[in-house]
Amino acid sequence: MSSSEFDVYQSPLNTRYCSTEVKQLFSARTRFSTWRKLWTWLAEAEQQLGINISDEALEQMRAHPTITDQELADAAVEEKRRRHDVMAHVHVFGQTCPAAAPIIHLGATSCFVTDNADLIFLRDGLDILSKKLATVIARLSQFAKQYKDLPCLAYTHGQPAQLTTVGKRMCLFITDLLMDLRNFEHAKRSLLSWFRGCKGTTGTQASFLQIFHGNHELVERLDQLVTEKAGFNKAFTITSQTYTRKVDTNVINYLGEFGATCERIGGDIRRLAAMKEMEEPFEKDQIGSSAMAYKRSADA
Repeated sequence: MSSSEFDVYQSPLNTRYCSTEVKQLFSARTRFSTWRKLWTWLAEAEQQLGINISDEALEQMRAHPTITDQELADAAVEEKRRRHDVMAHVHVFGQTCPAAAPIIHLGATSCFVTDNADLIFLRDGLDILSKKLATVIARLSQFAKQYKDLPCLAYTHGQPAQLTTVGKRMCLFITDLLMDLRNFEHAKRSLLSWFRGCKGTTGTQASFLQIFHGNHELVERLDQLVTEKAGFNKAFTITSQTYTRKVDTNVINYLGEFGATCERIGGDIRRLAAMKEMEEPFEKDQIGSSAMAYKRSADA
């Protein structure tokens, strides 16, 4: 059987609507390469605080930050053998960096890479979304200025009411989008203080206390160093093995509000199109319907 991408399920969200940046951010390569960065940051911080880790080990880890196609394939084979995704990648990274093999993941639990990586993806995803949303707002603002004096009919309860302008109608969209942008900026600021960091197997940091021979100050310093290397301001003071999923619901709630804004804008444009007041572009060779050639349906 062929291994074409067309032989497996594909979602329109991915193939049609998702940006290249977001697809790359949530790709397997980015995920597992981020795990490698986290392991490297951990080893650097541990060496800095006195753990016996050689410069050669760190040099090898730094030299291979991005997982290759072959290493991804090797990790898949290793996972079938180990029945553990994180340990599969620990072994493959160790094969690539033999001097570092004994110290990769030292003192850490699986959630050190899985949870911290997810927080990095949330932060970077919000960065991408905020920049794109700011661009949309800027372009809508230009459109609103251009048509600020063009009259159109306003509706209440779905019935014709009074005159308004196209520019004013666009400003209604912009107002909601600005609120969404502020929400995303707030979510990003919060995330920068919500790194999981180095909390050990159940959040007690017991494994790190062991390798630092009970020195609490060194364990706290390790947590701080790794947090800074990851680009966060602070880590949670306390976690279990995982960070609290309130972080995820906080972001999801803001995304839900943004989705409501998009539905409102799209719905308004569709209704206006039905009344021939405003339409989406319809290109020369575009086909609006497979059965009704005269239809001007929007891009499916």
